[in-house]
This record gives sequence, structure tokens and C-alpha cells, in this order.
Amino acid sequence: MTARGTPSRFLQSVLQNGAGRYVCQLKRVSLMFSKKGQSSLGVREFIEDGVVDFAKKNPGIVVYVSPQSCRIPKIVAEYLNGNVKEELVTNKTSQQIAELIMKLSDQSGLDIIRIRKPFHTDSPSIQGQWHPFTNRPPSKDPIGPQAE
Repeated sequence: MTARGTPSRFLQSVLQNGAGRYVCQLKRVSLMFSKKGQSSLGVREFIEDGVVDFAKKNPGIVVYVSPQSCRIPKIVAEYLNGNVKEELVTNKTSQQIAELIMKLSDQSGLDIIRIRKPFHTDSPSIQGQWHPFTNRPPSKDPIGPQAE
């Protein structure tokens, strides 16, 4: 935590993901819904229409469909780093649920926090960061308003 009260960190990739090949961080999605509940109507439509397409497009993600006698339908996403996210999908449409599952599959499972700097290196330069005026020859006259 910083003095601002919000957590922050340097920009980094998860387990050097993307340095070699990309590995999707989402490993398991569980759809929990009621067979008869009105609030689970969108989940049932998504299961009939879109869950097979999602599973074919993402073979590395396991999809569990579990009808339960619950009032509130939810999606539970489990990531490779052990984090679990639960999203309530009460009264959402099939399209909204498909977008939510795609959003969960694109995330790394880490909490969304403030990035301290947009760049970071493990071996910093002692010369400082480059900018357009680094190798500019010093001018004799300072830049300022032109005298007439």
C-alpha cells in the first residue's frame, strides 16, 4: 500500500507470460444456476446457445455447468495463480454473460491495481532514461522570445 491508500506495483507480466508462448491464465469456469428460477433465465439461454462455442474456442478452459437450487446465479472463475473470482449474473442476458466470460478469460486473475510507472526494468541504466534532447548540442543562445 502507498501513502495514497491504494495498492500499487510496477508493470510486469504474469510468470513472464508472452515471452515465449501465451498461456491463458483462466483454468476453470463454473456456471451455477437454478433450473426454474427467473433470475437464471439468461444463464440457461447461454448454456443452450453459447457454452459449446466458448468451449470449442477455448480448449484450455474447463467449463462446469451445475444446476443447483440457488436463488442467485453466479459464475465462478478459477485462475492458475489460485485466485477465485465470483461474478453475479442475476437477470443478465445471454449476450451479457458471454461478454463477461470472455472478459474473465482475458484477465490474469490478479487484482486490478494502480501501476506506478508505465515502464520497469530489472537492470536499470545508470545514465538515465533517454529523451529527445539527450544528445542535442548545447546552444549558445537560450531558447526564449525573439527580440526585434
